[in-house]
Amino acid sequence: LAKRRVTIMVFYEMKKIFSKSSSKAALVFLGFALCLIIYFAMGEVSYVNPEGEGTKGIAAARHLEKEKEKWKGTLTTERLQQVIRENNKVNQSPQAKSENTKENDQAFSRKQGFSDIRELLNKAFTGFQEYDYFRADTLTEEEAGQFYKKRTENLKAWLAEEGGGADQFTKTEKEFLVNQYKSLETPWYYESSDGFDAWFTWSPTICMLVVLTVGFLVSGIFSCEKRYRAASVYFASYHGRKKAVLAKIKAGVLTATLVYWGIMLLYSAVVLGCLGLQGSQCVIQTQFGKWKSFYAMTIGQEYAYILLGGYIGCLFFTLLTMLISSWSHSGTAAVIVPFALILAPSFLAETQIPFLDKILGLLPDQLLQVELVISHFSLYSLGGKIIGALPVLLVLYSVLCAGLLPVVYRIYRRKEVRE
Repeated sequence: LAKRRVTIMVFYEMKKIFSKSSSKAALVFLGFALCLIIYFAMGEVSYVNPEGEGTKGIAAARHLEKEKEKWKGTLTTERLQQVIRENNKVNQSPQAKSENTKENDQAFSRKQGFSDIRELLNKAFTGFQEYDYFRADTLTEEEAGQFYKKRTENLKAWLAEEGGGADQFTKTEKEFLVNQYKSLETPWYYESSDGFDAWFTWSPTICMLVVLTVGFLVSGIFSCEKRYRAASVYFASYHGRKKAVLAKIKAGVLTATLVYWGIMLLYSAVVLGCLGLQGSQCVIQTQFGKWKSFYAMTIGQEYAYILLGGYIGCLFFTLLTMLISSWSHSGTAAVIVPFALILAPSFLAETQIPFLDKILGLLPDQLLQVELVISHFSLYSLGGKIIGALPVLLVLYSVLCAGLLPVVYRIYRRKEVRE
């Protein structure tokens, strides 16, 4: 009976959250934003047919997948030589040498199947902080054997540069990065991952929108009692300072959980369902933006980390909003503080001050953009051991979420009523 009573109280608190006109408007806005983001994500994949005509979206993804399927497999020296050979063959074709743009597009259409591997060659054979789209056009088949070796050599060269890695990392951190590069198992397995690439591109945006919406929904969960002048009745009731407070906290956490997973799983189902799930077993270094990453994980694991990090971040900001709401009795303040914590760090991100970068790398907004965390060289020393920012963030904010729960409970149940 007691459990049923608590369940009813939680249900009642959630009903108060979702029955407000402002909450309904916020959810409508989130739904509209989700549709817009899905539309943009679909446009991330483009395909040029043999006639030189370009298309985007689901049809383009299907055609491109068929082309890339031909190059699926392990990136051995022989496979890389085959790509260099085929790339040179296309470059020597009349269409590639033509002054006509459409004929150039026809030549490009023949490169689409191995375009990802070609980009990896561009990355491997240019400087660590450089990029040359045409570098693959000048490679010889003999150079293919240096592909994996060049990645580590470029890192070492950059870490020794004055004004580059030499000024940003300690000797121990440099050794850690080099060892991470060397320990990554080779040769890599490759297949198309365009669906995941599109999903990753827009994941930070959708995560931030979900968190801001949830924050708005729960901002009045404690302050509403004072606004409606019901606080005196609320605290005077038999369960007012115990089970009722717990019901509010549970309602807030449950709201965050339902909205976050509902939106993220719907986003995943549509984007990955339409653009393709292939590529989950490839290492993240086969993606254009993750070539330099020192994390040893697959694309599928990266996807899971983004979802997990986003959820922990959503819970943290939800509890922080509820904490401010219970302490200040102000729904406005409860919304503004998390909003500032999410957006303010972006204005300081390019300071190039190592100490400040270390602090910014541990702020909660990083959990909403795990895809970028995995791409960056954010390192921390714990007990003499160097570790990347990702595990630090996941553990740190999981602990903080657990710590905020009793704090919110104690603050609100001890509130005095002043009319």
